[in-house]
Amino acid sequence: MAAVLRMTHKAIGVEVRRGTYEIMVDGLRAGSVDMNATVEIPVEPGRHSLQLRHGRSSSRAKTFDAVDGETVAFRCTGKSALPIFLASFVFPGLALTLRRE
Repeated sequence: MAAVLRMTHKAIGVEVRRGTYEIMVDGLRAGSVDMNATVEIPVEPGRHSLQLRHGRSSSRAKTFDAVDGETVAFRCTGKSALPIFLASFVFPGLALTLRRE
């Protein structure tokens, strides 16, 4: 039996970085999530790294442990405070936000 990674792409208000985000698990493309959508991706039990990409923009990598039969949920958005938004043009790894729920 596998674990499940649930990714929700939702923002309240205006989001400049709209569109489909690629979901990278352990450095490999595992799927994608559209704006205002939720996807579930099966993952093997164990420790994994998770990152989002949208063109040149990305999130910081997060690690998570998946247990057999468990659902691990994250929420992502391209919305950020103005200083971080401006810094993301120089440091693309700040462009997308990834939070565990």
